[in-house]
Amino acid sequence: MTHPDARPAADADAVEAALSLERFARYVAWAEGDRERAVALYTLNTQVSEALYVPLQALEVALRNRIHTVMSEAHGPGWFQPEAGHVTDRQAEQVRTAIAELTEAGKPIEDGRVVAALTFSFWTSMFGREQDDLWKRTLHRIATREGRFLARKDFTARLTQVRLLRNRIAHHEPILYWNLPKLHQAMLEMTRWLSPAMDDWRGTVDRFPEVHPAERLALPRPGKDEA
Repeated sequence: MTHPDARPAADADAVEAALSLERFARYVAWAEGDRERAVALYTLNTQVSEALYVPLQALEVALRNRIHTVMSEAHGPGWFQPEAGHVTDRQAEQVRTAIAELTEAGKPIEDGRVVAALTFSFWTSMFGREQDDLWKRTLHRIATREGRFLARKDFTARLTQVRLLRNRIAHHEPILYWNLPKLHQAMLEMTRWLSPAMDDWRGTVDRFPEVHPAERLALPRPGKDEA
């Protein structure tokens, strides 16, 4: 007897027709021509991407809030404004864009609103070499590990990979060939350094360990993608 909640298996022809040929071809190649398995891999990629939303959200929120808190305490309100001298030219343009969007939406230009409107790349740019002096003076206080402050280099490479992963998920790109358990662990560790409370919350709703296969999939990495 069929379970009333059971869903029919996806038809490979229908899925292929709905996707771009190039995108589905990636999964067909991984499945060695087995188009039903290709659909299963596409489904798994979607499920894993969905499961990564929680740790990505926890890290991004903890990161921006800790930077904002520490910078506000040290440099006062509006520390992110270009005229305050704490952001790069590229970041200054991102701030102006965020303010313009808030203005167009008829929302007040308040620090909290601007901070929430800034992109993840703005926050990861706070870990670039151009911010080394700011790190030594102020930003080193955003996180601790075993009671000690951390260095910029403890975050840089990891955050670059997280940003690339976040972008791929946002554009519905394949991610199964990445070392996702390693990146997931990196996100957890950085979140814990920044905000133990946020990581505790993350642990109550994070489904990635249940969704991702216990063993990393042996899938070839296409093109010039980095992971």
